[in-house]
Amino acid sequence: MTQEPLDLEFTCQLFKALGDEARLRILNLIVQNGEMCISDLELVLDFTQTKTSRHLIYLKHSGILNVRKKGQWTFYYPKPKIKELISNYLHNITSDTVIKKDLETYNILYTNRELAAYKMTQRRYY
Repeated sequence: MTQEPLDLEFTCQLFKALGDEARLRILNLIVQNGEMCISDLELVLDFTQTKTSRHLIYLKHSGILNVRKKGQWTFYYPKPKIKELISNYLHNITSDTVIKKDLETYNILYTNRELAAYKMTQRRYY
């Protein structure tokens, strides 16, 4: 797939958004899992609701994330036009110990059925 060209203003916003460790950790989890909700990110990253929400809003206003609601949960996912770009960028930090720990924590919580992501896969909507 060919990457859509980005304008200078958006690219500046993108680099500012990627210039924060908490936002990089959040983005990495979202990109790795396709989408995530606030409560799951809070559990995995051990962030407060305020901190998580603030960074998600920043990423949304920067044009990086979209939102969808499903029942009581709000899920964040990367905008299609930059998903590949973000994935390629984040691929360079996958060996970082903090990033590895985030993914391990996600997998443990998912396996233990503590995350909304797991609960959503088990629900049947008719």
